[in-house]
Amino acid sequence: MSDLQIGLIALGVLLILLVLGFNWWQDRRVRRKMQSHFPTSEQDPLLGAGAATGATAAAGGAPVRREPGMGDAPKAHPEQPKPVDPGSDADDAEEPDPACEVVIEINFAEPVRGADLLPYMQSVRQVGRKPMRVFAETDQRRHRARVHTGESYASMQLAVLLANRSGPLTAIEWSQAWARAQDMAERFDATIEGPDQQAVLEQAARLDDTCAALDTQVGLTLLLGAAQPAAEVLSVARDAGFVADGNRLAWPAENGVARFTLARADGAAFDAGMGGIERLYLLLDVPCSPADSRAFGRMVDVGRELAARLRADLVDDQGKPLADGSESVIDERLQVLFGQLEQAGLPAGSERAQRVFA
Repeated sequence: MSDLQIGLIALGVLLILLVLGFNWWQDRRVRRKMQSHFPTSEQDPLLGAGAATGATAAAGGAPVRREPGMGDAPKAHPEQPKPVDPGSDADDAEEPDPACEVVIEINFAEPVRGADLLPYMQSVRQVGRKPMRVFAETDQRRHRARVHTGESYASMQLAVLLANRSGPLTAIEWSQAWARAQDMAERFDATIEGPDQQAVLEQAARLDDTCAALDTQVGLTLLLGAAQPAAEVLSVARDAGFVADGNRLAWPAENGVARFTLARADGAAFDAGMGGIERLYLLLDVPCSPADSRAFGRMVDVGRELAARLRADLVDDQGKPLADGSESVIDERLQVLFGQLEQAGLPAGSERAQRVFA
């Protein structure tokens, strides 16, 4: 072996060691920066004692996870933190949630005007079936939950949801999020930082497993017999206390979160067309609804009121009339599930629960 070959081999080994050393240093730098944003605790908020126990469905069977789609889950409208005015010295209260989101940070070499960033915001709202939220830090070191035209920003954070009812964040979705961040970095002379892909995918899988064990929905059906005009059904539902919520109607709690929803069997909006309605569905989406000692019983009471006013029959999801006392039995089971959700760091009806059970 010639001296040249030996020299080239030695140079190659040295380059490999340099790359490994740089990756180690960069990983430590990223971890310190992420920890400064999200202090760690001794216990994972998603690994409560009840998280590993599969919850039985409130109606007596195994919980079934549904694929997302238009109107698949109630759109709750809780009171959101109000954003501060542009230029304010105050910080926005809304922040990334490290329990269900992973953050990619984009650091600009020089402050970038919000007016220049806004045209690119739509491209960083979703990857695959996972929504993303955008946060930013102004050149005055103020935290923002949205970008304003009248401010300049030193950095941006892309918070990617780790799991929802479509499943855990996939390698493709994470790669898409990273590519969007890289595109922003190239456009605005920035660097990007974020966790290792394998760590992200493992965290997403753990969150998805926890959610799958706790995902439960309970339904009732109103059989109207002869078709009734949609306008008449809508009027009766509104008189009973329902409010508009996309294609569905929602029965809201005091904080605006839907306790349960009412939908047409065909999935259409109540004001769509002139056709009649023969069947209605009441749905209690347990993780997305506020914890309530009479969560199911309340829905039964409202269902019976609707049945009386619409001359309909109220049956369970098997098409059978409700048995006497079934409300209290199911509500007792739901109390256990509400407790398990709380232990898992996913309080029923909370913003976090509504993100991952969507």
